[in-house]
Amino acid sequence: MTQSISTKTILKALGTASLFGACLASAQAEDSVTIYGRVVAGIDVQSNVHQVNGNTGTQVRAASNQWGTSMIGFKGKEDLGGGLNSFFLLESGFGATTGKTNGPELFNRRSYVGLNGSAGSIKIGKNLFIDNDVWFLDPTGQQWIGTANLVKGRNWGGASNIIEYQTPTWGGFNATFQTSLGEKAGSTTKGRKDGVSLVYQNQGLELRAIYDLVRDANGKYGSIKTNQDGTTTVGDVFDTSKELILGGTYTIDKLKMYVGYENLKAPDVAAGTPDTVNHYWVGANYQISPALTLIGSVFHVNVNNNGGSANLYMVGANYNLSKRTLLYVGAGTVRNKGNATFSLEADQAGPPLAGQGQNGGYVGIAHSF
Repeated sequence: MTQSISTKTILKALGTASLFGACLASAQAEDSVTIYGRVVAGIDVQSNVHQVNGNTGTQVRAASNQWGTSMIGFKGKEDLGGGLNSFFLLESGFGATTGKTNGPELFNRRSYVGLNGSAGSIKIGKNLFIDNDVWFLDPTGQQWIGTANLVKGRNWGGASNIIEYQTPTWGGFNATFQTSLGEKAGSTTKGRKDGVSLVYQNQGLELRAIYDLVRDANGKYGSIKTNQDGTTTVGDVFDTSKELILGGTYTIDKLKMYVGYENLKAPDVAAGTPDTVNHYWVGANYQISPALTLIGSVFHVNVNNNGGSANLYMVGANYNLSKRTLLYVGAGTVRNKGNATFSLEADQAGPPLAGQGQNGGYVGIAHSF
């Protein structure tokens, strides 16, 4: 009899300990810090690159970030009870082929802290600028041959000193509001960025609208451009402007179709220089197998006031060797007309001469952790 009672007592104690351990493990999992990242590298080729001596030639280089940014980050959250969570994220981008960071800041992509609950979420710190939501409309996944090319990276920027609010999702609808404070004494507009991103999702359909304002050091659009070294030059529509992006995707089985439109306006640029840009694209992804996805897209841009026009064509493929390791290939051509000098790749590091084209592509590997 005594032995039987002791056994039951022991089993009960073990059960209680097991339950406590499971709860503790769950709490630790909810409140833990995660280290994550991605390393991307390969080989890149571009033809007809304009050289300092005025000639053009083919450029071969190591591919760094052509498929996606190499990065390392830290994120975590804490359950505060009552459905409220606190969270943080720190993230730095770098080039795998050089080991250099993408900017002088320790966390050059994101560094924010916030709260999330039934009323939505709020973030304060540094983040990608709100027009990066164009990524959801890009058939290439914002590769270096993608939506950023024909607007010279205007939809691919960062934002410091941000306050960002995201609503809960109601009936498939969600909205995000972001402001990046210029923090200039005596002015609430100089160097300031503001934007809103709206999304509606219903089964295979996704519709998006983004509107944002990027002001220059004068609080205007295109009157001045601040360079990385702190010097200033004449501004342009691709640097500071008003931006509208509209588009959507539709998924049918293994096929995902994309369509997008982007408009830039800079009313304060120098008289007679381009102040309006219209950018259009269509594309598709097709999943041949769980591992292999094919990509195809066409982009077109018109720049007013004799700025020229261009067509960009891209084809590519992603092949997953595993859940974390991906092989990628992308190839394309850009055809400039008039005074347009758009490069095949988004970095614009080696553009052709006005009215000329470029061919090229890249191949590489991406590993996420």
